[in-house]
Amino acid sequence: MTLRLYLLQRLTAALMVPLIVGHLATIIYATHHGVSAAEILGRTRGSLGWALFYGLFVLLAAMHASIGVRSVAADWTSLRGRPLTILMWGFGVLLLLLGARAIYAVVAS
Repeated sequence: MTLRLYLLQRLTAALMVPLIVGHLATIIYATHHGVSAAEILGRTRGSLGWALFYGLFVLLAAMHASIGVRSVAADWTSLRGRPLTILMWGFGVLLLLLGARAIYAVVAS
């Protein structure tokens, strides 16, 4: 893995820490206060704040995971060069699309 990708993966991990803490705190709050799924969706619908929070989370997670998949594929397969880069980008785009769909379902629908 190139130094640039190594550093980018570490940066995305560091930036995700407060988002993970916020996500877990929200889950703990909701479960301890008996907030139903319907109530959660009612609170998140139309919320630009939640869309931005989870949008950043999805972007960082997709970058972080795709770099990790690239590293694992390089170790476990004979993929090198362009095919490895295509795998990384394809996996990252797939995660972005799935994450965007989830955000849309929670915030916009």
